[in-house]
Amino acid sequence: MSGGNHRRLLDIRLKPGNDNRCADCNAEEPEWASYSIGVFLCATCCGIHRSLGTHISKTKGIKLDNWDDEQVAAMDELGNASAAKKYLVSVPPCYRRPDKNTPAVLKEQWIKAKYERLEFQNPERQLYLMDEKSGYLMKRGRDDGKFLSRRFELRGRENLLMYYTKEGAKSPKAKLPVDKLNCCFVPSKIGNLNGMQISYPDQRGHTRNIYVFSSDGKDIVDWYMAIRNVKLTRLRIGLPHVEESELVQRLTSDFILEGWLYKTGPDLKDAWKRRWFTFDRRKLLYFDEPLGAYAKGEIFLGEAGNDCSVYHGLPNGRTPCGVPFTLRVPAREYPLAAECEEEREQWMTAIKTVLATPLSLQEQAEARAWTCRR
Repeated sequence: MSGGNHRRLLDIRLKPGNDNRCADCNAEEPEWASYSIGVFLCATCCGIHRSLGTHISKTKGIKLDNWDDEQVAAMDELGNASAAKKYLVSVPPCYRRPDKNTPAVLKEQWIKAKYERLEFQNPERQLYLMDEKSGYLMKRGRDDGKFLSRRFELRGRENLLMYYTKEGAKSPKAKLPVDKLNCCFVPSKIGNLNGMQISYPDQRGHTRNIYVFSSDGKDIVDWYMAIRNVKLTRLRIGLPHVEESELVQRLTSDFILEGWLYKTGPDLKDAWKRRWFTFDRRKLLYFDEPLGAYAKGEIFLGEAGNDCSVYHGLPNGRTPCGVPFTLRVPAREYPLAAECEEEREQWMTAIKTVLATPLSLQEQAEARAWTCRR
């Protein structure tokens, strides 16, 4: 490629509408492009474009490959903003648009929906906007840990997600309240790129987790979007004066942080035990193992200054373990320990960030309910 074309591409990448961003996940300084569509791409999204086939998207490296004048002119004429006007005519509010940190299956299906299936040009193809959905997912058994095919049903008007353990059964094994559940992708934990965790409060108010996956990326993402759509519909009815952009933020959330920590109990004689911790919004849950159905314990984090804090080290009299730190909440202090300094700082930074964030009205209600449970 001539130096002139190379400089032109870099200038085009900076133009308003391109903004030095990936067209599909908004990552900065994209090094690739689809010259047939006319968009700039990060390496990850470019890999997905290549899987679509050259009949849909033809890609090149901005710096690595040769570009002729016609291809550069196409990039100049089209660009990210122009492509968005064409391919994103009707994106439903419940549909989660990916960023650079979004799980891989969501990026993949966003790109396929956008350019291959043309879902956002053809709203009738957005089947996840229906109130009902049924199908089969592989679900992990609570007791034996085996993944078996189970029939799931989503009934939006009844606010229920149900699953059945026996074929032909009239009654479901469990009924999950959609407005109170959260679902997020946990591929590394489940060991499947399409792995999803669904968490919801049981009748006692304790968090129950189920783990599912599908062999089809589109199928699992359709379930995810269908759940988000039902949640959004209910929020619109319950909170008619709240802006939709704010309601969308309440649909689902990825975990802030997960990993192993050491924990000891309130008694000075209690031993240190290794637990799997999940940081979910304002809740810190700990389990015997990563795929636990029920947490061994749950900690609600309020606001800093309301007897909530985190600090290096341990309370007096505690036997040292690992790289320690202590979490203080109104109910008690939790002595914790990480494997290394870096992990401790990750956890402490995440906790401090949440403690510094004011409670929303929804979280204030949750905090009151938490106090009543204690």
